[in-house]
Amino acid sequence: MAVKTEELVLNMGPQHPSTHGVLRLLVELDGELVTDVKPIIGYLHRCFEKHCEHLTYPQIIPYTDRMDYLASMYNNFGYVTAVEKLAGIQVPERVEYIRVIMGELQRIASHLIALGTYGLDIGAFTPFLFLFRDREKILDLFEMTCGARLLYNYMWVGGVSHDIPSDFVPAVKKFIKEFRPTIVELNDLLTYNKIFVERTANIGILPAETAINYGITGPNLRASGVKWDLRKNDTYSIYNKFDFEIPVGEGKVGTVGDSWDRYYVRVLEVEQSLRIIEQAIDNIPDGDVFEAVPKRIKMPKGNVYHRVENPKGELGYFIMSDGKNNPTRVKVRPPSFVNLAVLGELSRGHLVADLIAILGSLDIVLGEIDR
Repeated sequence: MAVKTEELVLNMGPQHPSTHGVLRLLVELDGELVTDVKPIIGYLHRCFEKHCEHLTYPQIIPYTDRMDYLASMYNNFGYVTAVEKLAGIQVPERVEYIRVIMGELQRIASHLIALGTYGLDIGAFTPFLFLFRDREKILDLFEMTCGARLLYNYMWVGGVSHDIPSDFVPAVKKFIKEFRPTIVELNDLLTYNKIFVERTANIGILPAETAINYGITGPNLRASGVKWDLRKNDTYSIYNKFDFEIPVGEGKVGTVGDSWDRYYVRVLEVEQSLRIIEQAIDNIPDGDVFEAVPKRIKMPKGNVYHRVENPKGELGYFIMSDGKNNPTRVKVRPPSFVNLAVLGELSRGHLVADLIAILGSLDIVLGEIDR
């Protein structure tokens, strides 16, 4: 005779530290087994898209910082390139190089937070401290350039707010030299740690077909074995000038598309970002970074959709213009919002403790979801 248990509905969050922001999860349980998960969002909503209708195009840039606040540089990158695409603005090559360098430094910084907090979710405290230490060095580079450490307003329509200082290139080379051993250290401490592997391997398996059907992008899609990266597949800026690989999940310790693969793809992406930065830093051309910055932006009537490979996936901006100083409509396609949708699919049949491991492997930021 089968034991019949009573279904339990559990609220996890919005104050729970492992929900990676003010996220509430409505968890349905059969004993310790998860039968369903419904993410409840909206606790951090700040009306970004509505604000844009009442701001000029340059005034919107600081607001983009505040979506995925762990990848602010790339939020800037996506927005200004969308405006430039609609306005027909061609930026100097020096600006393109600087943007790529800053964007890839931001990708590393974002992934370091993802990897460190993921270890923390599962009980590993030391890697979190090590990775935070190295992220601080990247923030030092940003502060050296534009004076800010979290919200930058750095990439402007037609250029950037500040040219890189004379000591920036040596500082970046020093950082790369000091940082590379950290990756080896991370793999020894966490990646192949027996407890960490047992907590993440074969947990929350996301098949490639399911990932595509849900519209999953970024490291979460690539971990399922799909070799899709906008920097290669729908290239923008000057990414076609650099030699780098697209890491994908291989099921090295478990099944392709499990939580461990989603973690490890980010480790490999950090290494590829270092490769891009090294190539870019040695080839920055001379030029005036303010040369193409318009004193007043005159937008034609029309619409544009432009997407970039944000650290968390495909970040797209749809801008509707009626020719005035303010956009008629700005719509954002945020990767975290889409990636969160698959949580219920991944969690069913797993234990409550596994739910934390699955959610952490998706690397969401609520500022972007509740934009």
